[in-house]
Amino acid sequence: MTDKNMVPEAEILDADECWRLLENTSVGRLAVVVDGQPDVFPVSFKPDGGGVLFRTGSGTKLDAMEANSLVALEADSVSGEFGLAWSVVVKGRAVQDDASGTSLNETRRGLFPWQGVGQEHLIRIVPQSVTGRKFTLSATGTWRTTLDDATRAGLE
Repeated sequence: MTDKNMVPEAEILDADECWRLLENTSVGRLAVVVDGQPDVFPVSFKPDGGGVLFRTGSGTKLDAMEANSLVALEADSVSGEFGLAWSVVVKGRAVQDDASGTSLNETRRGLFPWQGVGQEHLIRIVPQSVTGRKFTLSATGTWRTTLDDATRAGLE
């Protein structure tokens, strides 16, 4: 597979474009360190005041962030129809935020964790870096191929 037309072209995004893309999505993956090993969890998030907010309950994620506050949050999107994909990564420190303030309560209403109840901890990622890439997909049809079809074609 050396055909250059099959390799997506990457565009490095500036911080403003990264934040704009994050404003238009609400689900990402939070990377934390659990017992010395990396682990990843889906989270519903919202950019807020130069940081990222999400809610969580007591458990693995919260314990991991209390032991090591360095985290990364990745969000992305792929559009086979438009031949575009993007990925944004926010790296920083996770800190518990005050969920009692008026402005945070307004923001908190927009955060809908998948589990709904028991997500009483409001966490803010204070960014140390925000990076992103946008890809133009030259072979857009390959992104519409189901995994089963791709696997079967590879075995034939």
